[in-house]
Amino acid sequence: MEEENTTIIMTSLSTLSPSHLTNLTHTILSLSHHHRRRLASVLSSPTLFSLTLRHLLSLSLPQKTFLIATHLLSLLHPLLLHRNHHSLPSSAAAMKLRDLDAVVLLLFLCETHQLDPDVLEASADNWREILGDMCSDTMLNSISGLWTCDAGILMPYIETLVRCKRFVDIMGGYNHHRRLRGEKEGYEIPAARAAVVALRAVEVLNAAGEVECVICKEEMREGRDVCEMPCQHLFHWKCILPWLSKRNTCPFCRFQLPTDDVFSEIQRLWDILVKTSELHVA
Repeated sequence: MEEENTTIIMTSLSTLSPSHLTNLTHTILSLSHHHRRRLASVLSSPTLFSLTLRHLLSLSLPQKTFLIATHLLSLLHPLLLHRNHHSLPSSAAAMKLRDLDAVVLLLFLCETHQLDPDVLEASADNWREILGDMCSDTMLNSISGLWTCDAGILMPYIETLVRCKRFVDIMGGYNHHRRLRGEKEGYEIPAARAAVVALRAVEVLNAAGEVECVICKEEMREGRDVCEMPCQHLFHWKCILPWLSKRNTCPFCRFQLPTDDVFSEIQRLWDILVKTSELHVA
């Protein structure tokens, strides 16, 4: 599973132009530095470490899954922002600082356990000092030259993204969490408010009776302001707004707008990556 997901991401990256890849690398470097600074802050402060660990331990497994899923979504966004996929902003990836601290600590605990399972056999009271030493070693290694090249920046990011994706998939992923919320098969998710607000208003030109709103089946009169979806299909505002309050798809071609639902948004973005990699292979 991890190998397949890594291949999908690497293939998708290979389709980027050099300038887009450079921009993506800079974005990821900034994001990685931010996460490392938060981890360093947690490990350097006894009070913050205690509060973060207590918060982490208080979360149920579904809550931890949601936390990692939100982090995964924040990692996926940069991959789509540098493409012409109309990856409009969504509030689904927004994280409180307390949750960000919890997820970077959780991921570092998992990484530490994977490298040396015996380390965490020590009393939790000693974890901060042990993890702090390991974090310092990791940071020293990262500035020794590896992070000065694109591969050194991208590979740790890809590894973290793939681990988070694997965890969310193991926990049931998109379909499992829809069932937990009591959603039936075929249930649709509303479009994100930010995506709806960002839709363009355009004037109908040279209608001549051939431009029809597929929702109400009425013609769009020339000179009238209508809504243009990112896929360039046109609709009356009075028709499309109620539609998008219930589902995030274009009524004509099923193009998907972003949603404010974390698991639905992960699925939407991942589907774009898969499609991109498949087209490149083909």
